[in-house]
Amino acid sequence: MIAHLRGKLLTKHPNQAIVETGGVGYDVVISVPTYSDLPGAGSEIALHIHTHVREDQIALYGFLHPAEKQLFEKLLTVSGIGPKLAITILSGMAADAMVAAIRGNDVARLTKIPGIGKKTAERMVLELRDKLPVTTSVAVIPTLSAVEDDVLSALTNLGYQRAAAEKALEKVPKNSQSFDAIFREALAALTR
Repeated sequence: MIAHLRGKLLTKHPNQAIVETGGVGYDVVISVPTYSDLPGAGSEIALHIHTHVREDQIALYGFLHPAEKQLFEKLLTVSGIGPKLAITILSGMAADAMVAAIRGNDVARLTKIPGIGKKTAERMVLELRDKLPVTTSVAVIPTLSAVEDDVLSALTNLGYQRAAAEKALEKVPKNSQSFDAIFREALAALTR
């Protein structure tokens, strides 16, 4: 099994990275937070790998941080969650916020992740609540104004991942009040 991969980053996309090691290019599935933290193409990188073997496919899932890989593997233990949905979950919410939501029994927050319904969120809480570590730092979950929530909804409807849209909203100056101004600035942050 492949557990770690170090090499040259050939290309990266929001859900995929191709890493060349020893003349072989490995296609690695990644989450949006990992994509955001990766350097540009041509850089030397190291990824923690989860190798998923099925009857018809071998897939590599890569993470920059061991904690994200551990959370991914914990998500796989929940009935009904496979590797593709686990990556979607990690892309939909920051890891610290997700751990806080699961430990705090916040099903409503978990159902905001694309692909997670109420039953899946309840299973996540039930099956993972006692298995996740208590974080020493309290995760601060930002509250959005009604306008910011509308902008976030508009960005996700345009096809942007929720986590990326939330990061873009964080970059918008707090003195912006109108939907148009916030939307334009968040969109500009996403396209940079």
